[in-house]
Amino acid sequence: MSERAAPFYCPYCGDEDLRPNEQGHGAWECAACSRAFQLKFLGLLAPATPGNTTGREDI
Repeated sequence: MSERAAPFYCPYCGDEDLRPNEQGHGAWECAACSRAFQLKFLGLLAPATPGNTTGREDI
């Protein structure tokens, strides 16, 4: 099994100086803007159908 992918850019400032955060799995900190964030995979979206072009269910 391969390693998990790491983010390339900070979602807040766009800088590339990211380090793993001690909060746990998927947590990162940006040295440029001093922000910490966490990435989480939520799941796959349903495929699009002719009446639903976004591929998401209506709420």
